[in-house]
Amino acid sequence: MKIFNSLSNQKETFTPLDPPKVRMYVCGVTVYDDCHLGHARSAIVFDVIRRYLMHLGYRVTFVKNFTDIDDKILNRAAKDQIPWQDITSKYMDAYRRDMNRLGVLAPDVEPRATEHISEILEMIQALVDKGHAYAIEQDVYYHVPSYAEYGRLGHRKLEDLQAGARVEVDTRKRDPMDFALWKGAKPGEPSWESPWGPGRPGWHIECSAMSIRHLGQTFDLHGGGKDLIFPHHENEIAQSCATTGKEFSKYWVHNGFVTIDEEKMSKSLGNFFTIREIFEKSEWAEPVMAETLRYFLLSTHYRSDLNFSDQALSEAKSALDNLYDLFQRLKETSPGNHTGMSKVRHGLLSEFEQEFKQAMDDDLNTPKALAAFQALRRDLNKKLALGMSTQERDTISMDIRQYGKPLGLFQLTEWIFSSTPLQGSAKLSVSAEGQLTVEETLKNDEWIKQQIEKRKEARENKDFAEADNIRKDLAAQGIILEDRPDGSTRWKR
Repeated sequence: MKIFNSLSNQKETFTPLDPPKVRMYVCGVTVYDDCHLGHARSAIVFDVIRRYLMHLGYRVTFVKNFTDIDDKILNRAAKDQIPWQDITSKYMDAYRRDMNRLGVLAPDVEPRATEHISEILEMIQALVDKGHAYAIEQDVYYHVPSYAEYGRLGHRKLEDLQAGARVEVDTRKRDPMDFALWKGAKPGEPSWESPWGPGRPGWHIECSAMSIRHLGQTFDLHGGGKDLIFPHHENEIAQSCATTGKEFSKYWVHNGFVTIDEEKMSKSLGNFFTIREIFEKSEWAEPVMAETLRYFLLSTHYRSDLNFSDQALSEAKSALDNLYDLFQRLKETSPGNHTGMSKVRHGLLSEFEQEFKQAMDDDLNTPKALAAFQALRRDLNKKLALGMSTQERDTISMDIRQYGKPLGLFQLTEWIFSSTPLQGSAKLSVSAEGQLTVEETLKNDEWIKQQIEKRKEARENKDFAEADNIRKDLAAQGIILEDRPDGSTRWKR
């Protein structure tokens, strides 16, 4: 397996430090609001990396933190006029709800910054003692020029970073690039005691202290969105390596942005919508929405930016429809003449398995892996006319689902995937500004079944024109009928 390492700026063979163990840290969210689709993409990317490593037989320890003390949290608490702890508790619960909806596996360890103050203070003191940090009154800063290799993650020289960076304005600092490790408490703010006075940790030091505490001074893989490369991950490397004298993480992995109209989705730009909104305004059942989102997000390579549109989401749903239709056909197809089908099955699946593994081993090329599933579907549909034994059909279905597991796909029953809410449905769409709208429709399941029954009666009465008109009317409303060999009719939106 090869993975792109941001540190070396190239694909490298993935070789864990202590196989078969893999230790993996991913930067989590600052809990002051609901998560948006950009957060969902990052969560799913690293969920798939974790799942695939487990698929390969590795024992993965996965750590993902919460930043639960920050200016944004304090500002939100002041705005809502509630204690800051209530804000963090509310949005940690919301984050777990969203991840559960998306089918993201829970972390093995989920550390919070406020629970690791002692580790943070110990690390800051070590940096001060080694001359990499200095105190000004109650604040402590990391002195960036003290670390000669600063900028190696982003592959830029310090002077270039200084010229292009937006740095925290503080004339007391020795260098404009120096960043806060400890912030002296302002009146009314939460604080913890330290050798430099009451205060709270800076953002960057939290992840270094928490990852070292739970994974050791050097671990296998550190991940996050590409917006974290500078300054967050660059600063993590500087302070961690300066503290321990060792390499911090062997591999650095970063995912691309989700964009709206080719512009990065972010809360600061206001062009975002939350995971909660997507699920609550979707016409699809929650598990179906989760797999559809996954398929959409995995249809672009994780390192590339991905432009969101309702059309792209609909295309992902159609692609999933095709595969779940295959599962249904594997159940419905009569055994027939299955002579030689064992050879066909082994031939098709062997070719698919090879293509799937080649794709995933090549820096988690999920678009190519999804293409392998679709090619297998097309080949199997051609072979189904020959007939298969019940055992063979069940085995093929299980094999496909087994290979879908590392992607978090194809884990639903056909009935769940094809079912729709009984109270009608709604069409989800998104504007260039990232605003979700929902167009209600009145065609619920019961009405559709009535139309199917009318069509059946028309066919029995040999009124084929009327039967055809009913089919066309349903198709115009996005409802597809499929007549089965036993005379019954299956439908889907």
